[in-house]
Amino acid sequence: MPQIIEETEIESDIEICFNLARDVDFYKQSLKHKNEIPVMGKISGLVEEGDSITWETNHLGFVQHLTLKVSELKKPYVFTDEMTDGSFKSYRRDHIFEKRNGKTVMIDKLHFASKYGILGKIVDRLILKRHIRVNMVTRNAILKQKAEELAKQ
Repeated sequence: MPQIIEETEIESDIEICFNLARDVDFYKQSLKHKNEIPVMGKISGLVEEGDSITWETNHLGFVQHLTLKVSELKKPYVFTDEMTDGSFKSYRRDHIFEKRNGKTVMIDKLHFASKYGILGKIVDRLILKRHIRVNMVTRNAILKQKAEELAKQ
C-alpha cells in the first residue's frame, strides 16, 4: 500500500493551522482550480469527529465522488479522515500537528490503495502517488501562506 508523508513547517500558532486544515470552506477555496466541491454531509465549517463529507472531484480526467469520515480528532494535534465510499480500495489520511522550535509542523500521512488488483497497484506506484503528492504539497503551501498571514494579524 503506497504511503505519502509530507511535513510543512509553518510560522503560526498550532490552533490556527489545525483549524485551517479542518475547515471545509478553506479546503474548497484552496482547491478551486481543481473544481473540488463538497456535495453532501458537512459541506461548510470545521469538521468534527464523526463528520462525513462527500466531495465531487476531478482527477486525471475522471469525475469522482469520494466520501470521507473524520474517524479521530484530538484538538489541536491530530485528525484522521478515512474514505467510506469512493474509487479507492482504502484511503486513510492522518493530519498531525506538532510544536517545534516556536513553529508548527504539519505532518500529513496518507495511506491509499486503488481497486483493481495488480493493475491498481501499478497505477498507484506509477501515476497516483506522484499526482496525490503534488496536490498535497500545493494545498499545504496554500495553508502555510494563509496561516502565516493570520499569525501576523
